[in-house]
This record gives sequence, structure tokens and C-alpha cells, in this order.
Amino acid sequence: MAHSERMSSLELRASMSLASIYGLRMLGMFLILPIFSIYAETLPGGDSHLLIGLALGAYGLTQAMFQLPFGMASDRYGRKRMIYIGLVLFVIGSLVAGFADNLYTIIIGRAIQGAGAVSAVVTALVADLTREEHRTKAMAMIGGTIGVTFALSLILGPALNQVIGVPGIFLLTGALAALAILDVRFLVPDPVVSRFHSDAEAAPSKLKDVLRNKQLLRLNFGIFALHAAQMAMFVVVPFAIKQTSGMSENDHWLIYLPIMVLSFVLMVPAIIYGEKRAKLKVIFVGAISVMLLAQLMFAASITHFWGIILSLSAYFVAFNVLEASLPSIISKLAPAASKGTAIGVYNTAQSIGIFLGGTLGGVLSHYYGYASVFLFCSVLMGIWLVLAISMQPPPAVKSKMYHVDEMSPEAAASLAKALGALAGVREAVVLADEGLVILKIDMQHAFDETQALQLIGSE
Repeated sequence: MAHSERMSSLELRASMSLASIYGLRMLGMFLILPIFSIYAETLPGGDSHLLIGLALGAYGLTQAMFQLPFGMASDRYGRKRMIYIGLVLFVIGSLVAGFADNLYTIIIGRAIQGAGAVSAVVTALVADLTREEHRTKAMAMIGGTIGVTFALSLILGPALNQVIGVPGIFLLTGALAALAILDVRFLVPDPVVSRFHSDAEAAPSKLKDVLRNKQLLRLNFGIFALHAAQMAMFVVVPFAIKQTSGMSENDHWLIYLPIMVLSFVLMVPAIIYGEKRAKLKVIFVGAISVMLLAQLMFAASITHFWGIILSLSAYFVAFNVLEASLPSIISKLAPAASKGTAIGVYNTAQSIGIFLGGTLGGVLSHYYGYASVFLFCSVLMGIWLVLAISMQPPPAVKSKMYHVDEMSPEAAASLAKALGALAGVREAVVLADEGLVILKIDMQHAFDETQALQLIGSE
């Protein structure tokens, strides 16, 4: 069996093109975060922070509703067709929000944007277009795109606002989505075979098991709380910075840029240490503790400029560590055959957090003041901290996938047993109907890949 260490040019092209589309989805959500609240206050309906929060969070509600159905529909109707539908919805939503002259219409536009929930379809298409041994690299490209997009958005949002305003930003993201349709049509290869992938897609038959898994539920609550706090924060922080510093919202990038650079500098060694030394739980719990501290600092000092700066610094260090480590922990703790379903539920929990965080952030800031938002976020982080302290430490494993020829269920069970007996293998799954072998390899023990390939090739 040939086992190439390098991605082919087709795989690389597909991965980079699809990562850019995934990044665009995030750009539509993140780019307005640092400036939207201040703009929204000038519109009819903007005197209600509830509506401002709802406008920020509406995207997440429709994302949560349509994310899994879009992915499942792509198995039946085709990946590219569903991506086209999702991107067209995103373009329509961007146009509605861009030409809106009141907050109610922007809420409708944001909901339509979110309804184009192509993330799961993009992930499935990546799986169609990459060989098993390179799929993890392709997914890592997508993950990296999300982090970079968020960081750039905090800096580009205020700069673009100065030139084209928030309506122009909505129209710009719509234009980029229209270009993405051309990207899918002409740059993304057509898959030779399009089929279901357990490692990348949600399976209805596995939802019950995933939802009963207490370890995964802890992580689902975590991503829910992390993004609820994020959206709640951005209902309030732009106002607070402007009021305490007198800075125009167009200059807020001067605050975010050094803080984001600092947070990335601190994040990388923390993640590397956690992964290499099997100390991921220590880093994870530590980051949640810093996040809890950041929320309490916000609550105590939201009316003081330097208090906001210190709170933001602690917040983004913790946020970036958590955002980077959560997907890794999910993949380590999820049963190999249910990884795609676990990620689907996780992504849905994130979208629900975006919606509820924006909405509740608006309600609390409107009726009870800025500090109440961060006290609410502190409660979320406190609950998460308790759940994280009691969670099972993620095993020091990495996943490897291989293609296998068609075989009977009996032969698949036999091969899984033989692979599971190899030194360094923590879990072995052979999915005969998908032609897929998934191994979880213990990073603290020697693993002879040649032996595994010989077993797989002999079948």
C-alpha cells in the first residue's frame, strides 16, 4: 500500500480553497464585532441594547438550526450544490443588512446570513477530496483560518469602518461570498466519489451516544460558554472603550492589535507544552481560570480605561488558548467512529452560545448596566471551571487514518482486533462501509507504522 507523506497538488488546492470559504463565514460574523454596537445605536431601534445584542446573535441562531441539516442534505443532493445555496443565502443576508436603515432589518439580514450554514458541508467536501492520511492536515488548515480570521477582523473592522462604514462592511462580505461561489465553481475540484465520512460528518444514528457522553458534554458546555461570553462582551466593550478613552471606534484597532499579538505569542508555547508533555488538561483548566478572572476584572473595571485594557489582555490570552485546544481535546476524547458527530454537536453548541450570548448581553446591559453582563459571564466561566476540573484528562493520542479496500464486517472486526493489539495503539476502528481505518496512537509509546500498514495491506 502506497502511503505518501505529502499532500498532492489537488489536495492542497482543495484544502486551501475550502479553508478560505470557511474563513469567509467567520469573517461575516467577526468583522463587525468591534464596531457594530456603536453603529447600531444610531439606527431606529438602536436605543435598545436588547435589539443590538439580538442583531449580533441572530447569526448564531440560524447557524445552529441549519448547520447539521445542511451537512446531511449534502450527502443526498451534492456538496457543491448545498454550498452554492448557503453562499447565495449569505449574499442575500449581507445585502439585506447592508441596505437596512433600521435595526429590525439588520436582524433579519443577520439571520439570513446565518441560515447559509455551509460549515459542515465544507468539512464533508474536504473529506471527499483528501486521502485519509492527509485529512487531519486539511482540517488543521481550516482551524487555523478561523483563528487568523478572528484576529484580523478585530483590526480590519475599525479600519474598514472608517472608509466604508458598517453598511459597506456588510456589502463587502456579500461581495466576497459571491466571489466564493466562483471559487467553488472553478478552483475547488469536483470529488470523484462523494460519500459519508464518520470522521468529518454527523450521523443521526450516533447522536444519542454523543449526547450521553459526559466528557463531550463538558466540552460542549465549554464552547457554548466561551462564545456566549464573546458575543455578550462585544455588546458592551465598544461602548465602554469609547466612553472611557474618548477614542473613535475607527481607532479601536490600536488597542486590539498589540493585545492580539501578545495573546498569540503566549498561546503557542502553552499549546505546544500541553500537547508535547500530555499536560493539556492543566493548560485547559488554567486558561478557564484566567477567563474567569478576566470576566471578574471586566465587571469591576468596565468604567475605567486601563482596567478594560488589562481585562481584554487576560481575556484574549485565555480565549485563544481555549479556542485552539478545544477541538484537539474533542478529537482525543470522542470515540473514533463518532468523531464527526461529536464535532457537529460541538459546532451547534457554539452557534447556540453566539445567539444566547448576544441576546442576553443586550438584555442585561440594557436593564442592569455593563457590569451585569460580565457577572453573567463569570457565572458561566465558574460552572465551566468546575466541569473542567472534574473532567477526564485527555489522553496523549493522535489520530491516523488509512484507506482500506472493501471487506466484510467480519474481516473488518478481525482487522480492528489485530490493529488494536499493536504496541502504541489505544483504539482501532475499521469502518468497512467507508473503506476507512482509524487508529488512535499513544504519543508516549513507540508505534511501528510499518506493522500497521502491513496488516492493512494484507486484507
